[in-house]
Amino acid sequence: MRVCGVELKGSEALISLLAKSGELFDIPDCRQVRFTIKDSDDQHQMRYFQQAFAKLMQDYKVDHVVIRQRPHKGKFAGGAVGFKMEGALLALTDVDVTILTPSAIKEQLKKTPLPIDFRETGLKQFQEPAFTTAFAFLSQPEKAKGSRPEENPWGSKD
Repeated sequence: MRVCGVELKGSEALISLLAKSGELFDIPDCRQVRFTIKDSDDQHQMRYFQQAFAKLMQDYKVDHVVIRQRPHKGKFAGGAVGFKMEGALLALTDVDVTILTPSAIKEQLKKTPLPIDFRETGLKQFQEPAFTTAFAFLSQPEKAKGSRPEENPWGSKD
């Protein structure tokens, strides 16, 4: 299974790809490690961001996008631009998207610590939160199998 970890910071989406086959992890090279929005009020820029991100996921055959959740209020709350970007990613139709809370990531990393020091991964330092988000998601036994029951968010049966 191939996953893309995402950290939304300001007007940027910082990403890291991670693949898992059996018990072996692989960090594929990626042509783009960040997406930046200059004007979040411009519909064309938001659509371009969404389409460029979707194309990258398609090109790298990503199965799942995992976004690191940010607080909605308080001192470290995410900004409006980040929430717009999050909405654009959640609306992607060709890939599953999940939001993981920082506490769930921390808990999973306690159960399954990183097998190597982050500096040895070859990734840039700013990609560490996105990488740990992807690693925590893939380390969950039920998620790594790639099975996810289809859910109807409206609660009615089809």
